[in-house]
Amino acid sequence: MPASIVIATRESRLALWQAEHVRGRLEAMGEQVELLPMTTRGDQILDRSLAKVGGKGLFVKELETAIEDGRAHLAVHSLKDVPMTLPAGFELAAILEREDPRDAFVSNEHASLNRLPDGAVVGTSSLRRVVQLLALRPDLHIEPLRGNLDTRLRKLDDGGYDAIVLAAAGLQRLGLESRIRARFEPAEMLPAVGQGALGIEIRRDAASLRDRVEALTHRPTQLATLAERAVARVLGGSCSTPLAAYALWRGDELELAAALGDPVRQQRPLLRVASRTRVESAADAERFGASVAEALVAQGAASYLSSAAAA
Repeated sequence: MPASIVIATRESRLALWQAEHVRGRLEAMGEQVELLPMTTRGDQILDRSLAKVGGKGLFVKELETAIEDGRAHLAVHSLKDVPMTLPAGFELAAILEREDPRDAFVSNEHASLNRLPDGAVVGTSSLRRVVQLLALRPDLHIEPLRGNLDTRLRKLDDGGYDAIVLAAAGLQRLGLESRIRARFEPAEMLPAVGQGALGIEIRRDAASLRDRVEALTHRPTQLATLAERAVARVLGGSCSTPLAAYALWRGDELELAAALGDPVRQQRPLLRVASRTRVESAADAERFGASVAEALVAQGAASYLSSAAAA
């Protein structure tokens, strides 16, 4: 059992904020904590979409290597960046309380998506956002947008886009909430799986460490995001799959909505499912998510997923 816990983290300003947040929570519990900042391949490759270079797993692989070789004991991730199936020997030991899960509309000239002129240029590299934006505004020109949060804002400020779409949680965490002109409600644009939540990854055999960090888990967020992740896992969701899933609590029931688009024929109608049930355990949440995924399959998801596989 390590006397001091070492957290592997990406070096972006947002990733460091997230790692410092977890560090503060652990230190409040009496732990000694150090940070190990690292640059990942996902941070280095900015001229190609994630779908073409290996997916969001590029943001976590180097951190997992640091855990595996003993340089670090855990990694803090944006949960939406964590692959649905972790490598053998790793697990999510804690899922923290969710921040605002919504997407944010950011523009220097326009107050909302509806106020954009015809043919406006909107920046995002998320296929999930692309298909949902085109469902709302088929006239838009969607252009790729990579880089950390500060880089994306700078590209907007340099005049490359009329607007960009970012996760509201990241802007809020960095004190940039004033850049948000409007938030997309889930009825307009469903968030990414796990968006707004932080996950702590450890080695599966680190039982004593698990006991120390699992107290950070926020049970309602954990169950909601487990259901979302099950949707993506069953459908084989990845960066090349325009899939959204979002669960929220309605009293003692969990409501789960999911949407799937076609990555090639991006203006093809979205497949949508919404369901609600009682969820009391992780197994309940994962079964619920799987049932929602199967409902999408019943609507014809296979043809959409085959486009994703070929993209």
